[in-house]
Formats: sequence, C-alpha cells, structure tokens
Amino acid sequence: MNRPASLDQIFDEQLQTLGITLRQSTIGYYRSAANRFLRYLRTAYPKLRSISQLRRDPHILGWLRSLGQETPPLSNRSRRACLMCVRRLLDDLISNGQPLPEGLILRQDFPPQDLYLPKPLSPENDGLLDQQLCQTDDLHSNALRLLRATGMRIGECLRLQTDCLRHLSPNTDHDDQWALHVPLGKLHSERWVPADDRIRQIVARILALRGSAACPQPAGSSDWLLREPDGRRVSYQRMWEALAEAARRAGCSAPVRPHQMRHTFATEMLRAGVSLPALKELLGHRDIRMTMVYVQVTQNDLQRQYHLARKALSHLHIMPELAARPTAVMATSATIPVVLETLAATRHLLEMFRRQLENEKVQRKLARLANRLVKIGAELDRLATTEK
Repeated sequence: MNRPASLDQIFDEQLQTLGITLRQSTIGYYRSAANRFLRYLRTAYPKLRSISQLRRDPHILGWLRSLGQETPPLSNRSRRACLMCVRRLLDDLISNGQPLPEGLILRQDFPPQDLYLPKPLSPENDGLLDQQLCQTDDLHSNALRLLRATGMRIGECLRLQTDCLRHLSPNTDHDDQWALHVPLGKLHSERWVPADDRIRQIVARILALRGSAACPQPAGSSDWLLREPDGRRVSYQRMWEALAEAARRAGCSAPVRPHQMRHTFATEMLRAGVSLPALKELLGHRDIRMTMVYVQVTQNDLQRQYHLARKALSHLHIMPELAARPTAVMATSATIPVVLETLAATRHLLEMFRRQLENEKVQRKLARLANRLVKIGAELDRLATTEK
C-alpha cells in the first residue's frame, strides 16, 4: 500500500502546477509563503501528518497569531501577501479533490492595508538631480533621465529595445507625433508613452553611447537599448549605484530611489493638467486607485484647482447683454413700459455682476436686491393695468 503524501509533497506538487502558467518570480512568492506556513506546522504541530487533519482551529488561527508575533515584525502588506498565497494554494488543493474543509482562511483574517503617502522628489532635489545627470552625460545617467521623463518602472526601462521609438503619423506635417514603446512589464501589459523632443534626444544619445559596434546585429533586427560598451546588458544594481552616486554629487537632501522618479513624473503630470484616466494609461496601471497612490495632491494644489473651477463655473451661463436705451430717449419718454424695460435691464446687469463674484455673502445680498426690483416691476405692472 502506498503511503499518503506528506504536506510538503502536496504543496510542492501544487506549486509545480502553478508554475505552468505563472512566472518563476511569482512562484517564488508562493513558495516562500508555503514554506513559512509549513515550518510553523512542523514546529507547533509535529504530529500533523495528513492534509485531511488540517483545521482552521487550531492550525490556521495559530499560524495567524504567529505571523503577528514575528521578530522583526512583518508589515501588514507582507502578511496580506502571505495569506493570499496560502489561501490560493489551499483553494486549489480543494478544487483538485484534497480532503480539506472550506473556509480555512477567511476575509476577516487579512490585516488592513497599509496606506502610504506618495514619495516624489522635492522640486529642489529634482532640479539638482536633473542638472547632475545632464552634466555626467554617460550611458547610465541618460537612462535615468529617460526613466524620469517617461515615468517607466526601472524593469521596463531595462527591457527597452533599440527600436522603441515609433513615428505614429505618416503625415510629415505632424512630425511631433512620436511614441515610446514600453514592453511587457509588471502587470503583463505593454503601452505607448508619448515622446517629445527631449525623450527622442535622450534615446538618440543612449544609442550613441551604448557601443553598438560591440554587439553587431543583423539588418532589420532589434536589440536591448541599454547595453554597456563591452556588450553586457545594464543591470538593475548598476542603475541603483549610478542614481545614488548622482544624488550624492548633486547634493540632494535625502537618498533617492529609482521608483521615486516614477512618483515625481506622476505628480508633475497631474499638476500640468493631465487627467487621472490619461495618467493611468501613461503609468500602465489597471486600476485608477493604483494611480491615486502615485500622485501627491498638496493643499496648494487643492486651492489652485478649487479657484480655477469656480472661475470656470462663473462663465458657464453668461447672460447676453441687452441693448441699453439712450439716456435722452429714456428722459423724454417717461412711461411705465419704459420704466419696466429699464428695471429688466438693471436686473440683467445686476445678475451678470453677481455671477462674477466669489464672495457668497455678497452674492446673496445682490440676489435680495434683484428680488426687490422684481417686486417693484410687478407693482408697476399692476398700476399700469389699473390705469387702463
């Protein structure tokens, strides 16, 4: 008789099945979470041999308590990721016929999400860093400038091809319609980012510095954009080192990380008037809530946007100007119809003036005055009817 598979074997087989459709880096997260869970079970419940013996109480609840008591403590984000991976594995095992009860990990077991403020560079540090990168003018500094100008992730930047720039319009009159092709990235999606003259100049400079002669390519074929002069691909670690060195030489007041340049790009685009849906596409996000994490809306931004909106609203319903009667005619034809027409023109001008004001207290006072003119006009109209 075959012995039942151990917990380690069952989880390992399920991870191998997931590896058919998921990336190896993603499988690494699942394996790390599964190992953390299995280590706890081996330590706290050494007699647990069969997966059919697994229960929410005490096994899962005990593991949840242990996650909250680890030293150094895990962040809420790490605990959520660990629970999501293990829950997915358990659900898949149930679907494959393993004798496991439903609801081992529930929704209420997940800790609340950590809310982080965006971390764009300050305008001072952003200016200092850009000036230093322009002065250095080597392969890595230009790659960092491209990262800042497009808002790409560093992994996407490292996977750019030499033919990443595309001219979108066949019409020579629209020579400014260029875009940079960002390859498949973190969310398994690719996109086009508009490329102005500055971005095109940076790409051209990178092509000149990369040492194309070191890696000859067949005609019509593409290659990695970021290659060292000796032919090696630029590494993630080398980009980090280049950025840290540039920030140190520029005299930045705080350390700078590559992802901060993405936050800085997003905040800059928002302040320049780019809408959130458009910014979502520029950053390559699937959910606009993810885009909101990247932008920093300060009190100055709120004040500016509020007053711009109020000014725009004041011009939405401008009333047409009425033709004013000449003063001489009004003086020589003092009749009730003329007075009524003059009152109507006065109310019109008063309403136009009221809509241009931002002080709501003054607006309400002018509205009351206009209402009095309406009442005066009604009394004059009744008087004219009585005279008839």
